[in-house]
Amino acid sequence: MNILLAEDEKQLSRALVTAMQATGYHVDPAYNGQEAVDLAGQRAYDVIILDIMMPKLNGIEALKQLRQTGNKTYVIMLTAMAEIDDKVAGLEAGADDYLTKPFSLKELLARLRSLERRSEDYQEDVLNFADITLDNDEQRLESHNSISLSGKETKLLAYLMKNPGKAIESSILLDQGWDKDDETDLWIYISYLHQKLQAVNAHVTIAGEKGGPFTLSQLA
Repeated sequence: MNILLAEDEKQLSRALVTAMQATGYHVDPAYNGQEAVDLAGQRAYDVIILDIMMPKLNGIEALKQLRQTGNKTYVIMLTAMAEIDDKVAGLEAGADDYLTKPFSLKELLARLRSLERRSEDYQEDVLNFADITLDNDEQRLESHNSISLSGKETKLLAYLMKNPGKAIESSILLDQGWDKDDETDLWIYISYLHQKLQAVNAHVTIAGEKGGPFTLSQLA
């Protein structure tokens, strides 16, 4: 999984990043709320961990901005022991879960593993972006007409549709359905999707050269 950790206490941040990376996760650290909002707008994440007490923008303000932009990434808030109001405010602002400081690394990693299992088992039946619709169950792309997709094309397009406008690295896309690190294979499927988006007359394209990164965007 790709994780954004927003924690201004640098010693704690380093410890959390080291533990998550040792588990196999890719982690980008941010040290204030504004930096977290900026990173989340540029890159695709599976989980965002937000401390409430941060400079520039606190965690609640950062979360509100993320949700206002349509970002639906799973968010875990980090709250102080006695701040019940912060927990309520975080959940009302769109947080999915919270951890109370101090917390154990084992608990955090257990929650992340649980999320990873859930994301593997759960997939939205229908996704929409601009003038295209992707039916995951039927593996069908629809716009002005419709066309069938392969399983890999469906997984690839679904991930791009969940993260429109973001430049997504090849390594991240390869994790969505490829058994090996084969960027040539990925480029072939990107090319297939280009052709199929054109075939349904969609006003949507996938920008990027061979090797990535790739961005799903709406044509002007």
